[in-house]
Amino acid sequence: MSLTVAYFTMEIGLKAEVPTYAGGLGMLAADLMLSAADMGVPAACVTMCWQHGYMHQTIRSDGSQSYEEMGWNPAQYLELLPQKVTVTLEGRAITVGAWVLPIRSNGHEVPVIFLDTNVPENRSEDRAITSYLYGGDGVMRIKQEAVLGIAGVRMLRALGYGDIGTFHMNEGHAAFLTLELLKERGFKDEAVRPSCAFTTHTPVKAGHDVFPYDMAWRVMGDNLPWHIKNLAGADQLSMTHLAMHLSKRSFAVSRVHGMVSNQMFPGENIDYITNGVHLPRWTSPEMQTLFDKYAVGWKNNPHLLSEHCREIPDNELGDAHHAAKRRLLAIANQYAVSPLQEDTLTIASARRVVAYKRPELLYTNLERLKEVCGGHVQIIHAGNAHPADQFGQDVIQRMIERSRALKDTVKIVYLPNYNPELAKLMVAGADVWLNTPTRLHEASGTSGMKAAINGTLNLSTLDGWWIKGHEMDPQSGWRIGPLSQALDADDTRQIDAEDFYTQLQYQVIPEFYYRDHVRWMRRMKRTIGLAGHFNTHRCIGEYMTKAWGTADNADSHQ
Repeated sequence: MSLTVAYFTMEIGLKAEVPTYAGGLGMLAADLMLSAADMGVPAACVTMCWQHGYMHQTIRSDGSQSYEEMGWNPAQYLELLPQKVTVTLEGRAITVGAWVLPIRSNGHEVPVIFLDTNVPENRSEDRAITSYLYGGDGVMRIKQEAVLGIAGVRMLRALGYGDIGTFHMNEGHAAFLTLELLKERGFKDEAVRPSCAFTTHTPVKAGHDVFPYDMAWRVMGDNLPWHIKNLAGADQLSMTHLAMHLSKRSFAVSRVHGMVSNQMFPGENIDYITNGVHLPRWTSPEMQTLFDKYAVGWKNNPHLLSEHCREIPDNELGDAHHAAKRRLLAIANQYAVSPLQEDTLTIASARRVVAYKRPELLYTNLERLKEVCGGHVQIIHAGNAHPADQFGQDVIQRMIERSRALKDTVKIVYLPNYNPELAKLMVAGADVWLNTPTRLHEASGTSGMKAAINGTLNLSTLDGWWIKGHEMDPQSGWRIGPLSQALDADDTRQIDAEDFYTQLQYQVIPEFYYRDHVRWMRRMKRTIGLAGHFNTHRCIGEYMTKAWGTADNADSHQ
């Protein structure tokens, strides 16, 4: 069997019931594979069957949190495959089984293959390799990445895929697949490089996996070729360098991320393909009905949204949005100190609680926030913090405390258990989507794209995708911070916070409450138009052109 691309990713977020993801990387992988299925691309995805997914988050009235581990049964959602392969780690053979979840669309199928070491043939410590996504120490991480890369290639071969155009590595976690290809092809770098493509997603050095060579040799043994230091770095094994040095093309995920990545890795040649989202997945049912009426064929040709978005009547657009807003407020009011109102400007912000995303930027000056909002604004937050992450837990606790302290001027709600289903409600039901990362730290950021397809306006730092989005149509939302290109990552918290208050006071609030929402509706249509570009159908098309083209068939180099 032949494939145009075998897409390797450490995580994938296809559905909340299959919790094999941690955040945006997994959501993007799922969206890309959904578009590949829609577009009929001969593709397969290789990932891991993590036994323990998200933890169930309980937020107490004082803001403190508790977390309960949530197990799941793969047999409920996935089909067990009969094939098994082995990979030798720490000198012993580890058996790897697999499950499959096919994505079907328009008569085409993209299999998502979940690798699993929790099989009877393995001892308990090896069964635990696929227990926790990103869990354990460096030794465990090497084992996990060896299973993904080496056992992943072997599983594809066992399933009959002998002709694969491109092996695509979604982050450096999958870079060990190149070692298996080297073994297949007589350890000739030039026979492997035309077979591989690589995408990096993080502009922060700490996000790139590196391992001491003594540890790597101890775990990997003969899996490492004699010239590994030429490929992965002289001093330590860098998964990013290994991926780049054995790929025909390497990519960042936005224009500014490409600039940052080339600075981080001097001498490399890193192109970029801006991320997107799978539009039907993230569009509310009411908006889908509207687009079916005024942009016929948009699901297969998203650019039609850009062409026809302004033809949507204001009243129909308003009705569709308010249906989604009512669903969101019904959930939010279960946790609100005082009820949220449908006619009040609703700002939403949801993401992993990490420092670079600056989740508390809007609370930098509480007196200024109260002065600006004055009963005209309600804010909905969501986001999980790891049980061991004190910073994240403290942020959430302060959010809850503020919701009580500010209840007379700004209604604030923090929703627990952020997951894809809650994300769909929030991006569709909010009036404004807020994103406040430190500049040069947000590689792309896809939540704002999910908001845009629902007509929810972005108010965001100029970073990642929003730099291009704002350039394409400055009337589709608002920026936070100066228009000038950021040259370094120095903290501009005070400047950005004041700019946020100013934009809110003099632009966002007056426009939302302007008579009959005329100006607001105009902006909503323009932000929907952006979705005609920021979607995974466009991404897949660019990858096909730049990386997955059939001209140089990978497995013909054997």
